[in-house]
Parts: sequence; C-alpha cells; structure tokens
Amino acid sequence: MFAAIRVRGTTGVKGEVADTMKMLRLNRINHVVILDENPSYKGMLQKSKDYITWGEIKEDTLTKVITKRGRLPGGQKLTEEYLKENTSHKSVKELSKAIFAGEKLEDNGLKPIFRLHPPRKGYKNTRRAFNEDGTLGYRGEKIEDLIKKML
Repeated sequence: MFAAIRVRGTTGVKGEVADTMKMLRLNRINHVVILDENPSYKGMLQKSKDYITWGEIKEDTLTKVITKRGRLPGGQKLTEEYLKENTSHKSVKELSKAIFAGEKLEDNGLKPIFRLHPPRKGYKNTRRAFNEDGTLGYRGEKIEDLIKKML
C-alpha cells in the first residue's frame, strides 16, 4: 500500500497534473490518501511527483492514522462503537488489516482522505526531490517518519 501526501498548493499546476491529483483525491495541502500498489496508481503518482510525496506504509502506521484522523461522513470522529455497530470489524487494528487485504475505506463508512497537520519542524524543501535533500517524490518507507511528524 502507498500513502500519498500533497505538499504543494495549486498555483502554477498544469491542467493535466491538476486532473491527476483530483483523481487521486489530493485536493489540499497536508491531505493523505491510501492507495493500492498497481501500475495505474504508480503512473499517476509519478505524473504528479512535483507536488506530492509518497511511499510504502506499514499496517501499524495505518492503524495510528485511522485512529487519530479517521473521519465519518459529516466530520465525526471514528469510534470503536461505530465500528462494532456498522461494520464487520471489532477494532481499528482489524480494519487496517482488512484494508491491507483489499477492502476500501469507503466500504466501511470512512472518508478516503485523512487531513493531517503540517509536519513538526517543517518540510525540508518543497521544490526539490527527496533524493536531492528535499521533500517531493518517492521516499519509500521513510514516508512513515513524515506521517508521524504530521500526526
């Protein structure tokens, strides 16, 4: 699974890239989406690499994100009671395992976007690639460090 975070705003974005980010549901800065690893998503991520950062996410990090930032339609926080009453999952940990197995957030009544805070200590550089000591582009498993700074 990939976690993709929008880092830069909308000014100066080409129409094709803006459409791609809209399809990825990355409409605002500091929004995170969880994506499956398939060639079409990889191409979309690569196309919008100058405005987002992404990498592989682990199950425990996904559990933390859902626990702290998971929202229901209408903006209410996700609770254990809601999961027990309205889904087949008993806890957030079970839900994150099911998502890794192939279920979708929307099928369980959750919003597919997680709104995070800006990272503590800030971004390094929002105009350079990650391998050039910046923030943008593919960062592998180091995306988890950024997500933990943003929770």
